[in-house]
Amino acid sequence: MGWLTRLKRTRRRWLVPAAALLGVLAGGGYGLLATPEYAATSYVIVVPSAKSDPAGAMGLAQAYGRVATDIAVTGDAQVAAGVSARTLRANVQAATSPDAPMIAITARAAVAATAAGMADSVARALVDKGSHTQGSTGVKVLQFTRAATPTSPVSPSPSLSALVGGCAGGLLGGLALLVRPRYPRRGERTRYGTVPGPVTQAEALV
Repeated sequence: MGWLTRLKRTRRRWLVPAAALLGVLAGGGYGLLATPEYAATSYVIVVPSAKSDPAGAMGLAQAYGRVATDIAVTGDAQVAAGVSARTLRANVQAATSPDAPMIAITARAAVAATAAGMADSVARALVDKGSHTQGSTGVKVLQFTRAATPTSPVSPSPSLSALVGGCAGGLLGGLALLVRPRYPRRGERTRYGTVPGPVTQAEALV
């Protein structure tokens, strides 16, 4: 049975490297086959009027940021963006700052120019909504900067995907060794007693 034991030990020894190699291949393949994704950001600022409270502009910026991806805004932006309102809602995110009345509108797309166009279209639609309510809110909503066309994707590169896959594969291989059930060896004492060892030739003749 010695050869079987050595075989099991060899399999355990190569489990983690094999799992890591499999993760590298899987991660690298995903990085090569996945469609690259580009992100572009347009900024909108809320400016208080002379008679309004600057603190009110901060609160209104938070409110405009929450409605930036609603159907009322994306529905107006879909024609200029060249994509549907559903696509805009799924691929555009708005973030506000706690220190400034600024709204960052970030769009993601497989084409760099499309991402920039989507971000600018939603920003302009939000500015139009703000101009309609300027008389009641006392603030102006202006496009602070236009979105620049990104030059490199934000999706992971094949090398980074391979690295992440290798780390994940090695981790899973190590966990598999830890949770592997351990059977007592012959002659080893357990909670139920001692497992009998192999019978020697002298004992068999008695």
